[in-house]
Amino acid sequence: MGILEKMRLDGKAAFVTGGARGIGKSIATALAEAGADVAIVDLDIEEAQRTAEELRVLGRQAIAVKTDVTSPADVGAMMEEIIASFGKLDIAFCNAGICINAPASEMTYEQWSKVIDINLSGVFLTAQAAGKQMLKQGHGGSIITTASMSAHIVNIPQPQCSYNASKAGVIQLTKSLAVEWAEQGIRVNSISPGYIGTELILNSPALTSLIEQWNAMSPMRRMGRPDELQAIAVYLAGDASSFATGGDFIIDGAFTCV
Repeated sequence: MGILEKMRLDGKAAFVTGGARGIGKSIATALAEAGADVAIVDLDIEEAQRTAEELRVLGRQAIAVKTDVTSPADVGAMMEEIIASFGKLDIAFCNAGICINAPASEMTYEQWSKVIDINLSGVFLTAQAAGKQMLKQGHGGSIITTASMSAHIVNIPQPQCSYNASKAGVIQLTKSLAVEWAEQGIRVNSISPGYIGTELILNSPALTSLIEQWNAMSPMRRMGRPDELQAIAVYLAGDASSFATGGDFIIDGAFTCV
């Protein structure tokens, strides 16, 4: 099998959490373009349905599933709906996340807990559900989590200790799951994006001055684009990456190098 064939995802079924917009939507689109059927998992069900409809235009099966990734009951129902629609699960992209910028001395416990619950516990619950289904199926699979360059550095000037801690936890969780499930053929990897110019970020007037500072600190002098994460996700999802597990792949325009 040639390398291009190994990059294809024909016949595979995937879910993407936080898939309605931004990075999640970009990855979901890439998986569908590579041949996978995709479940768009998001709290915003209306936007998720619009994204799923766009993927169906590509000729793939696509469904929208409303899910609170911090709720074990919701995640269980999510998996039931995905299996009912696709009959199996081969790829999981555990991506849903938030950031709250607040100084550590002023951050409330509720703010801390919300970030940790979504970014870390939500990744655990959805990756666990995917892993259990893949173990049941008995033919392996690929789980990809979204960490961040913020797991490797402390971002400035914005204060975001809860986000940084949650993303560092995602990387260690990813490695732990990779080791536990390696013999069963379930590969688990994380991607660590740098600053990515999603529509939400680029259209926020409150972030204009921050974006200018981030770009000034970046060796490439710009933010990344959501589509610049697509190739690594497709690679990790398919057979081309059959020996890649427990890895963290930094895509940040060399931001963490300086």
